[in-house]
Amino acid sequence: MAMLGQAALAMWWDMAPERLAEFGHWHSHEHFPERLALPGFRRASRWLAADGGEGVFTCYEIAEPADLGSPAYQARLNAPTPWSTAMMPHHRHMQRAQCEVLASVGAFVAGHLLTLRLAALDDTGIALWRAWARTHAGAPGLAGVHLLRHAPPAIPTTTEQRIRGGDGAPACVALVSAYDADALSTAASMLATLPGHHGEPAARFRLAMSALAGELADIEPPAHH
Repeated sequence: MAMLGQAALAMWWDMAPERLAEFGHWHSHEHFPERLALPGFRRASRWLAADGGEGVFTCYEIAEPADLGSPAYQARLNAPTPWSTAMMPHHRHMQRAQCEVLASVGAFVAGHLLTLRLAALDDTGIALWRAWARTHAGAPGLAGVHLLRHAPPAIPTTTEQRIRGGDGAPACVALVSAYDADALSTAASMLATLPGHHGEPAARFRLAMSALAGELADIEPPAHH
């Protein structure tokens, strides 16, 4: 499959403009390296709202669903660094889906991304989404189509979640990556005919950063002031 593993962690939140510069520094040079050092975490990617708004979308591609419940990951979630502790309250309206990958056709990381949070899908709905992905991932302007289903491990609420005030989660997630932003308009119109919608519009993002496990290992951790 195109995504680097059978699991993914998909997250949306709002970040106030006055915090965005510090957030980018922390997220790129402390948080990404910390997460990518964990077992099974293969790639981390961050996109920002295409319209210049406060929205942030981040996705970690992960080897196996079990890695989302690993002792090493739970330890990090329950012992955030001082800088993480300072930044977490600024993750507003957090939606955090711990997912299994149901379909992944084409490239995942591209300059533009459309995300759609979906209600639960039955077998027929999943089959329709998979068929759409196979048929349309290679359309002009698009790079790939990916479908995820929230399937969290049974672990207690973590320290990071308590700092943020609790997280929501969609039942399923559709992601459409593109090298041409205009192609996402056509894709959004077609996706509206597929099952799982519950009134929430698709969101568009532009790529800010993507890194594979090991790529950031040589960067000296920044000091938090």
